[in-house]
Amino acid sequence: MAIKPKDIIKHEFIGREIVIVKSTNTSLVGLKGIVVDETKNTLTIDEKGTFKKVLKSQVTFTIEFQGKILEVNGQELVARPEDRIKRR
Repeated sequence: MAIKPKDIIKHEFIGREIVIVKSTNTSLVGLKGIVVDETKNTLTIDEKGTFKKVLKSQVTFTIEFQGKILEVNGQELVARPEDRIKRR
């Protein structure tokens, strides 16, 4: 059974590459890197050896998922990862 793109918020983000496309902090727009940690409110991104913490609620990012580039509103991810993954 294929996973639908709308279900991306139920998946693990650690180890995936993301690109921030919108942010209330304009200096984060264009940030590209691998997610190395996730908490209830933040994502830690490794950008070429520099670790940046970003607030989920303040960013929209793109991620490749099953060969498609999807845009994810970080506000939808605000929850502990283990709780977010269990959401229906």
